[in-house]
Amino acid sequence: MTAEPHLPLPPELPLIDEPGGTDVDLKTQIIRFGLTGGLSAIVDFGLYTLLFKVFGLPLPVAKSISFIAGTTTAYLINRRWTFKAEPNRNRFIAVILLYAVTFALQVGINQLCYYALPDQWWRIALAFCIAQGTATVINFIVQRMVIFKIN
Repeated sequence: MTAEPHLPLPPELPLIDEPGGTDVDLKTQIIRFGLTGGLSAIVDFGLYTLLFKVFGLPLPVAKSISFIAGTTTAYLINRRWTFKAEPNRNRFIAVILLYAVTFALQVGINQLCYYALPDQWWRIALAFCIAQGTATVINFIVQRMVIFKIN
């Protein structure tokens, strides 16, 4: 009896809870990522509102500056506390690439939503939340599954 040849199976996402390059479990990482994200969102939204409403900067400029401040806050806290990862040049480069993608998405989604929503008192906050929520989900998945597994 001869064995039939088998084609290699396609790669799959791991279904087991492997730590994101650290000894911190998934539940703890999600909680810490959420808390860090909340603080970073306060920095981002506060600066965004201040620059746009008080100082009158154009919407994409205000959002760009606030995004940089918020994501810098998030990265520094997440690296040390959420994922407990040591500094690493390759990881830092990967984070810069991730943040460049989420920057474009977040600023674009924010502007699209801001101008698509009716001119109501809640427009700026809702546009921010939609853009922030999208970027947050992408950031967590990529950081956990890729960036903080880089040695």
